[in-house]
Amino acid sequence: MTTRLMIIIGSVRPGRAGLPIATWVRGRAEAHDGFEVDLVDLAELALPFMDEPAHPRLHQYTKPHTLAWSARVAAADAFVFVTPEYNHSYAPALKNAIDFLNLEWWRKPVGFVSYGGVSGGTRGVVALDQAINGLGLVKVGANVELSFAGRMIADGVFTPSEKDLAVLDKELAELIDLSEVLKPSRLKG
Repeated sequence: MTTRLMIIIGSVRPGRAGLPIATWVRGRAEAHDGFEVDLVDLAELALPFMDEPAHPRLHQYTKPHTLAWSARVAAADAFVFVTPEYNHSYAPALKNAIDFLNLEWWRKPVGFVSYGGVSGGTRGVVALDQAINGLGLVKVGANVELSFAGRMIADGVFTPSEKDLAVLDKELAELIDLSEVLKPSRLKG
């Protein structure tokens, strides 16, 4: 059984560390047996600030960008959010992308690869906890936290530590397991 994994790059800033980190995550997931990967770069997706007239729970989307985003997220079985910490909180582009939808997230596992300064992006992930819990996303136990990740990027390539590799592999395994366990409890659109 193949798990459709969506990796979302949560930062849209020029020069962001998220792009090379997400490239590493994608490569590791593709090398892992059992994943079909969809890499989403929010800078390319270019969702506007929430512009739907009806609450996302109603699933009455009117904008082509929302309809396309909805179909893409609905097709995913699991997610990895590659996200920075901004001012002790989450990346606004990631929060906006999450808020555009509702039922599409329900009962799907999510893992994080966070990055930042000394905290490794942990506070940004914690700030998202209420939102992801409210949407029914189920967070895995193993999450990669990269302190000073910019120091681990040279010529646009992220080089992880052995610990980071081990934690990501554990996270990916948990995403597959949880995806299978949660499938029966997902709402049918």
